[in-house]
Amino acid sequence: MARWRALPTGLDPAVAKLVSRLRQLKDASGRTMPELAKETGYSTSSWERYFGGRALPPREAVEALARLVGADVVRLLAVHEVADEAWRKRPSSAAADVPPRFEETENGPPAAAGTDGGAEPRRSSVWRTLLAAGAGAVVGAVTTALLTAPGAGARPAAAVTQRVVYACEFSRRDGLWYAGNSTTRTQQLVVDMTGSDVAELQCLLQRAGITPGGIDGSFGPLTEAAVIRAQKKFGLDVDGQVGPRTWAALRR
Repeated sequence: MARWRALPTGLDPAVAKLVSRLRQLKDASGRTMPELAKETGYSTSSWERYFGGRALPPREAVEALARLVGADVVRLLAVHEVADEAWRKRPSSAAADVPPRFEETENGPPAAAGTDGGAEPRRSSVWRTLLAAGAGAVVGAVTTALLTAPGAGARPAAAVTQRVVYACEFSRRDGLWYAGNSTTRTQQLVVDMTGSDVAELQCLLQRAGITPGGIDGSFGPLTEAAVIRAQKKFGLDVDGQVGPRTWAALRR
């Protein structure tokens, strides 16, 4: 039986219940992680994140595991549905505090382990959160200084930053499709990342006939599930992460 690590602090009880149930099924099956990956079609790295509570498994992955070990599919999917609702409501800063793993490459600096071939290191959601917090602190300090300066009493309050709205405006250049949000062909994307690169990915998934659950620039469980379906469709390694090979397939 596997010796599981403790789940991330603050994980919603509904999500923890699902993860614990998945761990029990994996242990009962007697399968190793590579064997589980081979038989379900989801990569070892994906299952490591699911079992570690760092990412919510898509509905298809849960169903695949249940059928593989002969568990009650309907009951397990009901647990997943409750966990999925809780996962969607979690604060954006609740990403798991797990550092990225790196391995040496032949061509210089380390590359992130478990990617689909990208040369750029995997970005830690923790560092992204810290950077965002630092930037917010600077903006807050500047705003406070302006409002408390002599004669500032009559000044209007600082404008509230509006939510970014993304759209898909497709164009084709040099035989490749672009959606108007990003021109990257190499940026490594993983769960919990946000921004225009993610919006571009979601548009390209939608163009390929695979719904990512919306164009919001947020790489959540629905977008991950869409990436997995795309990787299966294009015959790529299935890991739910986006690198050069996945970008190339989606832009063609």
